[in-house]
Amino acid sequence: MINNEKIFLRNSAPERSKRIVEAVFRCKWSLTVYQLLAEKINRPGEMVRSVEGLTTKVLNECLRKNIEFGIIKRIEYNEVPPKVEYVVTPFGEKFINILDKLVELESEIVV
Repeated sequence: MINNEKIFLRNSAPERSKRIVEAVFRCKWSLTVYQLLAEKINRPGEMVRSVEGLTTKVLNECLRKNIEFGIIKRIEYNEVPPKVEYVVTPFGEKFINILDKLVELESEIVV
């Protein structure tokens, strides 16, 4: 008698992480924002002034999306004028490390 029981199931990418990676790579500014935060440039006005072609509107959309994913968080200070800063979350640190590994892997791809 032959046992037809399957030992392995079809493996696929984790659904939530896959959506995050797709969204980050679709947004051409997310990687730049991570680079700015790594350089301790964490205020929106300073971010816009530091990158040619980056607008406040696009930056805000990018920041909002990354906040929804839990990659970065917004810190509001109760000051006049209002002060806002963005920082990478512990989850964001792990996620950005994975993206860095993908960039390293890209350099090893032979076409």
